[in-house]
Amino acid sequence: MTWTKASGRRRWLKAAQALEHRAFRLYFVGQIVSIMGTWVQQVAMGWLVYRLTGSAELLGITTFLTMAPQMVVGPLMGALFDRFDRRRLLLLVQCLLILHGSVLGLLTLGGFVTPGLIVFMAALLGVLNGIDTPLRQSLIGGLLEDSSVIHNAFALNAMAFNAGRFLGPPIAGVVLSMTSEGVCFLVNGLSYLALVIALLRIKTRPPSPPDRRRSYLAALGEGFAEIWWRDTHRGLLLLVGGLNLTASSYAVLMPVFVKEVFLADARTLGWLLGAAGAGAVLATILLAMLEGTGRVIRVMLCGVIGAALALLVFSTTAYLGVALAAMVVLGFGISVTNVGTNATLQSISADTIRGRVASFFAATRFGFDALGGLAAGYLAKSLGASTTLLVEGGGLVLLMALLMPRLWRLTRRTG
Repeated sequence: MTWTKASGRRRWLKAAQALEHRAFRLYFVGQIVSIMGTWVQQVAMGWLVYRLTGSAELLGITTFLTMAPQMVVGPLMGALFDRFDRRRLLLLVQCLLILHGSVLGLLTLGGFVTPGLIVFMAALLGVLNGIDTPLRQSLIGGLLEDSSVIHNAFALNAMAFNAGRFLGPPIAGVVLSMTSEGVCFLVNGLSYLALVIALLRIKTRPPSPPDRRRSYLAALGEGFAEIWWRDTHRGLLLLVGGLNLTASSYAVLMPVFVKEVFLADARTLGWLLGAAGAGAVLATILLAMLEGTGRVIRVMLCGVIGAALALLVFSTTAYLGVALAAMVVLGFGISVTNVGTNATLQSISADTIRGRVASFFAATRFGFDALGGLAAGYLAKSLGASTTLLVEGGGLVLLMALLMPRLWRLTRRTG
């Protein structure tokens, strides 16, 4: 009994071992605050669009624009991340995000916001996200004095993301019920200051010096080759692309379900999205405690199956309690797959190419999420929100039937 308790304590300590590094610890705290603000804005943006227009189609368009640029911007910027100081680049991007959130908040509070302005600001945010997301991922290796804990660091980084995802939507629901969307946008702008302060207080380990004789295009081509010719990279990115094309689109249609199925308000929207965030937090805790690439991939496959079933349940229920439980399972499945893939790809990639690998992952993760959200918005216009999620759940089941044999063989090769 004593041995079991001691073993459990060691496992929990091992799950947080990357936090022993001061630079990563500061970044981790700043990341949580920043992501909470991001989710506050995301909930408020969806609520504002649907309140102004009542259009599920426009919900899909704005969500698409906030993520789609990552399909192009991320891979193009990845080669630059491997050549310059990532910490300074990230500081610059955070300042631009502060400006974006503040301007959007002031315009909304001043009554100047229109559907056209929302679309423009969503597209601008998408470009900034296309730089910010892979840049954050590629910076992590430089925050660690011991590269052997990089897999744990990525799991904890995802835990920070999901903690913000869990706390942000309920906060947004409360703020929206008490004030307005403009206040939520200002809260998001201010939240980036936490990461700015953290970055100013740390020094990062610089990336390995690149070969300056090689052109930018040659470096970009090297990143493409790394993804295409390595079977592990290619198989995992196929899984991530399919999952986010289908299951992740649920977030776009949440305002429709809240108003038309559950007959509720913004507070319920926050709880539903927060339930998915809770499942995502559980997923990252589990990943932080796992060892072995093969074991991680097997858990990911189970997570995708769970996500498909949860999507089918959510699309057919009118009971809020059942919907909340389905959201927990759905959030777990999506997160365990996205985070597990990212951590695996980063842990098996050299530091000299890590920025490009992170960029291709972000392009797949968020690009297909954007395409799925856009498709969900258009489908919901003609089929209805419930039927749309039912179709996408069935599509994910079919995708898993096609990919499962290949991915299961991958787990046997990786151990």
